[in-house]
Amino acid sequence: MEDRPVYRWNNKNILVVEDDESSTFLLGEILKGTGATIEYTTDGDEAIEYIRNHPDTDLILMDVHLPEKDGFTATREIKAISSSVVIIAQTAYAFSVDHHEAEKAGCDAFFTKPLNPILLLDKINRFLT
Repeated sequence: MEDRPVYRWNNKNILVVEDDESSTFLLGEILKGTGATIEYTTDGDEAIEYIRNHPDTDLILMDVHLPEKDGFTATREIKAISSSVVIIAQTAYAFSVDHHEAEKAGCDAFFTKPLNPILLLDKINRFLT
């Protein structure tokens, strides 16, 4: 495994919104050791409720293709509640329409899966520091 920088995000709160168990596990592994508090939800409605109850959340990793309420709709509603929270969209589909829709919804960045852990951590670090 290649070396990667060590990130220290103590006092930072990250929400992972992901309905796929293997993707959830992978994101947990990528974020492990950063010092951030990591929470998980599996759909857009849960994410919105979480932000209502935890407005101090710093960053959200948002899967855009979720059951019930998709990540784009959830992003718009979350940004209405907390415009300062950073939302990074992620999807297994690399369609340009997804990227455009993510920007339109208010996402701050966009990644396609499979995620490159080093690039993802570097992008998160830029937002959190």
